[in-house]
Amino acid sequence: MSDLPDYYFRVRDNGAFVFRVDTENRQRRIDMDQIAVVNIRNGEIKPHGDRTLSEADLAAIKAWMQDRMAVLAARDIDDIYRAVDYLNQTTHWAQSKATGAQLEAVTDALLLAMHDLRTVLVRKKADRML
Repeated sequence: MSDLPDYYFRVRDNGAFVFRVDTENRQRRIDMDQIAVVNIRNGEIKPHGDRTLSEADLAAIKAWMQDRMAVLAARDIDDIYRAVDYLNQTTHWAQSKATGAQLEAVTDALLLAMHDLRTVLVRKKADRML
């Protein structure tokens, strides 16, 4: 049990609930005591109830927030690379496997989405070049 971390972060949208993990009790069971709520989007750390967070608590929470933001950023980029793969697979499907009825069902939606994406990418690239 001594290998358990001092804190547990229950991930939720935009952050986490933060618990202090305690195994130092008579029953030798794991107790998790909520100490804070974290919002990644605005960087807010709210102590739970009437708690006062220690410097160690704040340091652990801030370290987790940095790590979590890095994980989320990596996932965003990975999702984009997956989207590129899906576009390539969709192109192959449209060229080699799709029936006329299937193409009729998806063509307008795909063309609009691709046009929207192209417009944003071209505008952003132009902004970067200036």
